Amino acid sequence: MPAKRFTVLDLIDIDLKEHNSLNLRCIGGRKGLNRVIAIPDINRPGLALSGFYDAFAHERIQIFGRGEVAYLKKLADEGKTETIVQMFSYPIPCCIFTYNQTPDRNFFEIAEAAQCPILQTDLPSSEFSSRLLRILSNIFAPQKSVHGVLVEVFGLGILILGDSGVGKSEAALELIERGHRLVADDVVEIRCMNGNILMGSGANKIIGHHMEIRGLGIINITHLFGVGAIRDKKQIQLVVVLEEWNSEKMYDRLGTQEQTMEILGVQVPKLEIPVKPGRNIPIIIETAAMNERLKKMGYFSAKEFNQNILKWIESDSARSVYFGQEDFI
Repeated sequence: MPAKRFTVLDLIDIDLKEHNSLNLRCIGGRKGLNRVIAIPDINRPGLALSGFYDAFAHERIQIFGRGEVAYLKKLADEGKTETIVQMFSYPIPCCIFTYNQTPDRNFFEIAEAAQCPILQTDLPSSEFSSRLLRILSNIFAPQKSVHGVLVEVFGLGILILGDSGVGKSEAALELIERGHRLVADDVVEIRCMNGNILMGSGANKIIGHHMEIRGLGIINITHLFGVGAIRDKKQIQLVVVLEEWNSEKMYDRLGTQEQTMEILGVQVPKLEIPVKPGRNIPIIIETAAMNERLKKMGYFSAKEFNQNILKWIESDSARSVYFGQEDFI
């Protein structure tokens, strides 16, 4: 289930644009718009309309395409409404008619009596189904909120974490000044898509692209830097943890040991960056982003450096043994 109760009315009112728009409108059964959608899947009720209700997926949204509507017309012409009455005896979330199709009067009356919402869209069945499944997958995806900043650096989604006051927002502001983009500040909402992709966005669209800078206050990134400096959402591909410099802690100086952080069951590469006066954190984060992109391309700088050192040691040892032989003289 999503974080909050998701109803048919929420599905109609969801803010979607362009290739994601569902173009839904209610044409009947308005009293049932508060019905809960509990399953992120759809069903084509062809078998149910023919009278076969074994394993009927009534908890799913029911999609009526041209084939189902043609069969409904056949039932109406024959005066057979028993299977329709039986279908609406189940707690169906809603029925959606594609291609701007409209059911007959008997269907409307039965649906109204059952208080089941009847929706209509102008989209073809296949296109509407793919859009709806994509949207439901996003809504029902596992999610959590974290305190941090999400930025896009060189095309890589970087989640900046750390204690309050360590300088997360200031580092992100410098990155934006250097041409990178802000996704969310302070509260980042993370969703796990398809079981292995973490998508991050702002928890609130109204305040999502604002930043709080201590001593300066709230600033609007869109107004200051333009729409090119923001993104609505981005996949999280690297976690950077900022922490106060601890002289007693041993920090990784080679980078051969890869660290990860588990978020919603997904392992994400993690870097711990100590903060102290004189360290340029934004440039370090930029370099980390470029280095991570190289890793994804199969080039691991630290491991290559380590292998070169080992080769050099081995060749030097071999040279010493060779020159140390008595017969060489």
